[in-house]
Amino acid sequence: MRRFDVTIAGELNLDLIFYGLPDELPPERELLAEGMMLTLGGSSTIVAHNLAALGSRVGFISRIGDDQLGQIALDRLAAGNVDVSKLRRVPGPIKTGLTLVLQRPSWRNMVTYAGTTFEINFDDLDLEYLSSARHFHYSSFYLQRGLQPRIVELFQKLKAAGLTISLDTNDDPDDRWEADLQQALRYVDVFLPNAREATRITGTNDLEAAIAKLASQVPIVVVKLGSEGALAQQGGQRFTASAVRVDPVDAVGAGDSFNAGFLHEYVRGSDLQNCLAGGNVAGALSTTKPGGTEAFCDSNYRDDFLRANAQSSGNKRKDESAS
Repeated sequence: MRRFDVTIAGELNLDLIFYGLPDELPPERELLAEGMMLTLGGSSTIVAHNLAALGSRVGFISRIGDDQLGQIALDRLAAGNVDVSKLRRVPGPIKTGLTLVLQRPSWRNMVTYAGTTFEINFDDLDLEYLSSARHFHYSSFYLQRGLQPRIVELFQKLKAAGLTISLDTNDDPDDRWEADLQQALRYVDVFLPNAREATRITGTNDLEAAIAKLASQVPIVVVKLGSEGALAQQGGQRFTASAVRVDPVDAVGAGDSFNAGFLHEYVRGSDLQNCLAGGNVAGALSTTKPGGTEAFCDSNYRDDFLRANAQSSGNKRKDESAS
């Protein structure tokens, strides 16, 4: 029996979220926010935390700075039952990453200090530890610049060890969508972009064309569609699931929470329809409290939400062949 269900190597940082800000931010003014939240941030971190909250056994490798923010992030992730025994704390001028989120009712600004996110490299990884799982997940492809040159090698080694692999690139801050992504996709079993990422990666404005191209490269392509739910393409089969309706507080981490819900079902052997349903419920749960992990921390609140929406998450259209 494998030690973990899922292992993850990636960034560990925090989000500082401000609420109730004016739309315009004029210079040289002291502007007031109505609320704030300091919470776990970073795609890799959110997926790891929420997977563990759902009941998966999760091992996590990262690098943080020798600073207070790094300690806060480490303590919160460990409190979420994620194994952090292989995490490295590195002293020096480069500190743990932080994203400032300026949240408005229907949009947001995000400013990130990448810090140690750029510094995580192949030498930080314990391959035996990562291989002691059934599945490996990788997020933030374009932010993990220290790992990027050897990510294909990492995927090759993990596939040789018998793991399945999922990938969510997240956004490319340079909006170039290059590097070795096409090579990396050869080793990916589940690719998890949103609609914009799918079209940018494939260089087309047509989502169906993007899905067709990606489905020719990856066994399972899952596209997150926000308020329209999500779809999965497996060869010639199309699966769709409607979103769970909630009154959202914010959408920070909703896509990463979807990944956690989807992968929690995937590693248990659920069919794609149930994987989509699990992703939609987890993504919706995330939006009901500030940040990407807070809704998963309160076990009573989380479990009540999951039970209440278990049936509605099955709201789906009939599977259909790709056109």
